[in-house]
Amino acid sequence: MPVASADMSLMSLILEASLPVQFIMLLLVVASIVSWTYIFSKRLLLRKVRVQTRDFEDDFWSGGDLAQLHQTVSKRRQEQGPLARIFDAGMTEYLKAHRVSTGTGIDGARRAMRASFQRELDEMETHLGFLASVGSVSPYIGLLGTVWGIMHAFMGLSNVENATLAAVAPGIAEALIATAIGLFAAIPAVVAYNRYTDDIDRIATRFETFIDEFLNILQRQSRS
Repeated sequence: MPVASADMSLMSLILEASLPVQFIMLLLVVASIVSWTYIFSKRLLLRKVRVQTRDFEDDFWSGGDLAQLHQTVSKRRQEQGPLARIFDAGMTEYLKAHRVSTGTGIDGARRAMRASFQRELDEMETHLGFLASVGSVSPYIGLLGTVWGIMHAFMGLSNVENATLAAVAPGIAEALIATAIGLFAAIPAVVAYNRYTDDIDRIATRFETFIDEFLNILQRQSRS
């Protein structure tokens, strides 16, 4: 019995699995490690974006001079955050074009901010596609390993005179480990993808609201 227990240990089952199943397990482990790396890095990024956005909104709505705020942001664009860069793009285009035509200045600012908004959104959505792929594909890859392992286990029974549960149990157990690893890789990836997608949608709505409000301010300034 002690020998059987040792043979049924997790590490022993993994090491004694067939090469295709071991390869599938390794692939899933690598996918899980990469997923967790992206999960933690994306969490830090979105937290930083929220803090930078709040700080910039406080400065913007404090009632200070927009020209002075623009100069401050232009000097430190990368440190100010995505919303500040959107503001900088719009303000820069407005200042360049509004002397020629009021309508052109407003329209140019709108286009510049929309382009900057899309770039910032694309940056925040980086690696979300990988998390979605891991979340949707990993269970099937794990299932493939399980099916292959079970086939291998039953094919081995052809050389055994008395097919018993003890004979087939290790093969089935090692096969099921592939499914377990697939689920372990998929579940966090799906949860993180859904969470971060919702967070980015909220941030994007916040940015779009700011763009509309800022354009209204520019419109009033151009009429005065």
